[in-house]
Amino acid sequence: MSSSSASELTPDLAAKFARLALGHVTKPYPYKLDHVMAGDEDVLPPRLLHPIFHGSFDWHSCVHGYWLLARLLRRFPDMAPAAEIRALFDASLTPDKAAGELAYLARPTSRGFERPYGWAWLLMLGAELERHEAAWGRNLRPLAQAFADRFKAFLPLATYPIRTGAHGNTAFALSLASDYAAQVGDHELARLIAVTARGWYLADASAPAWEPSGDDFLSATLVEAECLRRILPAADFRVWFARFLPEAAQRRPATLFTPPTVSDRTDGKIAHLDGLCLSRAWCWRSIAGSLDAADPVRAVALAAADQHLAAGLAQVAGDYMGEHWLATFALLALEAG
Repeated sequence: MSSSSASELTPDLAAKFARLALGHVTKPYPYKLDHVMAGDEDVLPPRLLHPIFHGSFDWHSCVHGYWLLARLLRRFPDMAPAAEIRALFDASLTPDKAAGELAYLARPTSRGFERPYGWAWLLMLGAELERHEAAWGRNLRPLAQAFADRFKAFLPLATYPIRTGAHGNTAFALSLASDYAAQVGDHELARLIAVTARGWYLADASAPAWEPSGDDFLSATLVEAECLRRILPAADFRVWFARFLPEAAQRRPATLFTPPTVSDRTDGKIAHLDGLCLSRAWCWRSIAGSLDAADPVRAVALAAADQHLAAGLAQVAGDYMGEHWLATFALLALEAG
């Protein structure tokens, strides 16, 4: 996909993203399992283990590929791929297939399955489907509830946050899960997320921003700020953010304002760095929208977001290692602000 300086989601771009996702959410192979086998009977192909989410290279990417399609369908119900999306959802998001996904989750060896990244994306999908009039959200509701229950069981046990720039990051997971809690009115989950986020992150100050690592697709620094932006009252967040990145107006730490170098987009881990561009754009745009208009960091943040967004959009399509997931993060960035 060619580079673009546009900062808004257009119907044409939405249709392009939808076509990309439709090309991979049912693509069976290659596929990377997060699968613990308790015996020979567990040696099964992905389509039997996961009746819905057996495409897009891995389970979590398939989940957020469905989220992307659901989100775009709601925003652009008349776009060219709309009928194809509805047909896919009618065939895939059924009670029987959702029950199959739930049965996999109930296996004794699945306690840590996709924690916390896949958990959070399933909740995002569930929340988005609830906004549609079709039965898809109702059909997926038991699965979403199961993952919400997993968060409720896990967070009190999670003494420490995970600050990686990849799937284990807890700030990213809490950010997405908070959207679900708000959408469905799960006050217990919302309270637990707020208490946990405050305990993990509120005392942080003068973040050194030791990033990127070689396979980051999240900014461990900025996604923490994005998490607290969602949890704290706006005035409290501004005070916290000024302590957290006190030199942001001077574009320091410089790494947060510099798109990463991606040396090999056929390498799935190195290709994560294109996602880092998009997730930073998402965070910077969201953070800027919460700052005072007169705050000098606001303009700096928006400029960094534009630079990262342009770099990331240029790579959304091309090699399958990025193509099976990057449009999701592009959509997050384009909708932020």
